[in-house]
Amino acid sequence: MDHPSQPSVRHFDHCPWLFADEATDEQRAAQRMVQRAVGGDTGIGERCYVAESAAVFPDRLRLGDDSYIAAHAYVTGELETGSHCTLNPFTTVRGNVALGHGVRIGAHTSLLGFNHSMAPDRPVFRQPLTSRGIRVGDDVWIGSQVIVVDGVTIGDHCVIGAGAVVTRDLPAWSVAAGNPARVLRDRREVRGVEATAASDPASASDPASASASASAPASASASASASAVSGIRPDDDRTPAGRPAPQPGPGAVAAGDPERAPRDRRAVQEATAVSAETAAGAEAPDLPGMRPGGGRTPATRPAVGTGPRAATLAAFADTARDQAAGLLDRCWDGERYVDRPGAAPTVRAHCDAVEIADLLLGAVPEHLSAEEHIGRLSGLQDPESGLVPEFGEPLPVADADGFIGEGAALYHVLCVGYALDLLGPGLPHPVRGVRNMTARQLVARLESLPWHTGAWGAGAWVDSLATAVHWNLRHDDGGGDNGHGTPESLFGWLLTRADPWTGMWGSPSAEEGRLQVVNGYYRLTRGSFAQFGLAVPHPERVMDAVLDHARDARHFGPGRENACNVLDVAHPLWLCAQQLGRGAGGYRSGEIRDWAERQLTTVLPRWQDGLGFGFGPGAAGPGPEPGLQGTEMWLAIVWYLADLLGRSDELGYRPRGIHRPEPTRQGIAGLS
Repeated sequence: MDHPSQPSVRHFDHCPWLFADEATDEQRAAQRMVQRAVGGDTGIGERCYVAESAAVFPDRLRLGDDSYIAAHAYVTGELETGSHCTLNPFTTVRGNVALGHGVRIGAHTSLLGFNHSMAPDRPVFRQPLTSRGIRVGDDVWIGSQVIVVDGVTIGDHCVIGAGAVVTRDLPAWSVAAGNPARVLRDRREVRGVEATAASDPASASDPASASASASAPASASASASASAVSGIRPDDDRTPAGRPAPQPGPGAVAAGDPERAPRDRRAVQEATAVSAETAAGAEAPDLPGMRPGGGRTPATRPAVGTGPRAATLAAFADTARDQAAGLLDRCWDGERYVDRPGAAPTVRAHCDAVEIADLLLGAVPEHLSAEEHIGRLSGLQDPESGLVPEFGEPLPVADADGFIGEGAALYHVLCVGYALDLLGPGLPHPVRGVRNMTARQLVARLESLPWHTGAWGAGAWVDSLATAVHWNLRHDDGGGDNGHGTPESLFGWLLTRADPWTGMWGSPSAEEGRLQVVNGYYRLTRGSFAQFGLAVPHPERVMDAVLDHARDARHFGPGRENACNVLDVAHPLWLCAQQLGRGAGGYRSGEIRDWAERQLTTVLPRWQDGLGFGFGPGAAGPGPEPGLQGTEMWLAIVWYLADLLGRSDELGYRPRGIHRPEPTRQGIAGLS
């Protein structure tokens, strides 16, 4: 039908995306009055539209920029949205609901973030209300006439087909439909490419692909394919038009089981993944009865615990202990330690040798006495700056705020400090650039770190600074910072800058996904929250983001895992699980156990007899050849994976250095 040349308020109420370009000055003034008339604790962003015909009676409303509430929508309770969110006509949003950026909600859909109790001792209308809330991630398309019930979390990039009833959490990238809603596939799957996908019922044409009918601008078809949702990244940038959106590989298809996250079929086949019943706590298939290096576990080898799985972990640890002295000897060039034969001596190699000997042998590496180890490592620290340069390199030049920004000396704050901590005395001198840094200088440095382009580097810098604070606290009574309040400023800045949708710092990218963000999160929290025994913010959202990242086949496809990437998933999952509570009833515990079991199955056979572990494939880090760094890191990773399964006692070792699970101190000044 023809529309009048000047759209009416009724037209804008039903098509609010037209308002910014087509409204008259009088209509804009009237809209401002409508927004001011919304009651409750209300904050409405720029270029928003609230339909005059909508029933908006919130207790608290935060509407992000460029967001709309369309005709006859019904909004009560507490609603918070990111930018570019749309509640289409007749949408109902009640209770406690939070939406990320770029969320589209189709007409006649209900998000019910509250519930009635229903005890038999009184009539239903007299029952108290309860609310766990609904959380929706970024870039989510919810179709028409969908119902989402209280307590549900919908991950980033999900598409939910029309008429679905969502009763449980949906992992990121899910395409879901049905009553109750079931995960049909992963949006990142390349449709129609692989034969296995064509033969898989879950990857055939599904209801959500044809009938999502989610809200979209007028130019988008109401029956558009779910796979055609625009490539909006969580940081609101579009996937570059000239580059196809990265895919996790042709094997990544979604499981049909709604209780399980989509995952890469090839990874499942190679890693012999356990079933969903196992993840929930039922008896698991045995880990392969292989000792490191590929040989069968001798029948006479004693095992900690009972059963073949216990024997496998115990046998691995026994083999590692048996071979520890030999692999350390392999990396001693007669004068100093090298990561692997033929490599140049490094400070880190000496520290890795100390960590491995402590972990597996409860002793110092036998090439030097304890006093000689202490003397050599202590003598590396410059007494004026407190920094440790690499062998053969000059002392790094400090920046204007007194501390350095990059280079090996940043990591030496960690590895030399913890090696000397294991040996007894600790660092002999404070790290003076951190000790003298003011709170203002720290905040300026934090603001300048490359959070959006290099979150790993930013997190590594925080790790080094916070660890220096820890060592400095041992040297004086000024809080490790001459009374400047710098440590408190660090945690205050981190707590107020954490993204509430991921619990992390930094932005993902089309090229690497969440790799920089998750790896930076591990480094940052290792040195700050974990080291000081403080709770991390938004632990559930951290788990969501980390598990989403762990399904990215670019980094976790068969044969692609390196020590950094696996550790940087295992530790955050472990840290958040400790905070939220362990056991079968813990948040997403089944998926976490499943992932840990698969990783253990893959990792243990990679031990090479007499050589240890390689860091990982590719050019990252030291590479695939076995060496001290790969061995030290993977030994710690195996402990965390086993502990996620409640089985770390079977190993008979526990990290005490850089990768120790316990805090080194409890709180800082007034923080606890």
